Amino acid sequence: MDARVKSVFDSSKQRDGARRIQVELGEQGYQHDIKTIGLSMKRQNLVAKTTRKFKVITDSCHQLSISPNLLEQNFAADQPNQK
Repeated sequence: MDARVKSVFDSSKQRDGARRIQVELGEQGYQHDIKTIGLSMKRQNLVAKTTRKFKVITDSCHQLSISPNLLEQNFAADQPNQK
């Protein structure tokens, strides 16, 4: 039982919780209670990763001056600390 829960958890990139693992195991033909799966996850210290909502952090519509391109895409240097 623990091995099946661990394999489903790993195949979901460690994102699924007990409810989704229960659905996946049901599709594979294994019927387990949600509490049993939750206890198995707790025994194995499996915690689902939470995803973050994408947030734009760049403000392109500003009135500030744009810095000049000093390198002009020339990244080659003869010595360290030249650019």
